[in-house]
Amino acid sequence: MRRETVVIGVLVAVVLLPMWYVALHGEPASEEIAIDGSVSEIRPLDGPVDAPNKLSPSQVGVIVWVALFGLYGLLVGAHRFMNTAVRPSDADAAVAVSDGGYAETDDADRDAEASDTRPDGGRTRLSWLQTDERWLVEYHGATGSDEGLVVMAALTILAIAFAALFTGEYFTLARTQYFGLYAAGLFISLAALTVAYYAWFMPHVEVAEKRDH
Repeated sequence: MRRETVVIGVLVAVVLLPMWYVALHGEPASEEIAIDGSVSEIRPLDGPVDAPNKLSPSQVGVIVWVALFGLYGLLVGAHRFMNTAVRPSDADAAVAVSDGGYAETDDADRDAEASDTRPDGGRTRLSWLQTDERWLVEYHGATGSDEGLVVMAALTILAIAFAALFTGEYFTLARTQYFGLYAAGLFISLAALTVAYYAWFMPHVEVAEKRDH
């Protein structure tokens, strides 16, 4: 584990633990109010995890704080995956300029270097990316591998399954915790589907541009 990661984790824990200690001394839990089973069959209080019936504002604040950090971590992980996990190495790039420019080349050479060779031997022109002040630095064509298709198919099936479970829960017991689990699974599956599409089926392009300061 990288030292920077450990330092960040320690800092988060140093802030989180006192906050949670203070939050625990807030309002006491309220009395549970259950639905009369003879009147309705729904069971909103049933769930896989025992949870308090009421949270104080301090506890809610700490939970939201932790959730935001968790979301940030997921975004960072997804971003790194999209840019590194399924991208070819720099040595395999169709276009790669180490110094960010085109030294000793004229416009014709630059246009030629700004083309990507497709697997079928064709040429993909990228002249629409180029101007006198902007040029192509690096281009990786989309992999479009079978692995990506399998991942996207699995995530699509998973999203449909969570949507069906959520709908079924709505028309039956309406358990609050299961609503949350199924909704979270659905949204995460859809987000992962977007990540997978970007990673395997979108080209990776970097350009350099002259800017006046």
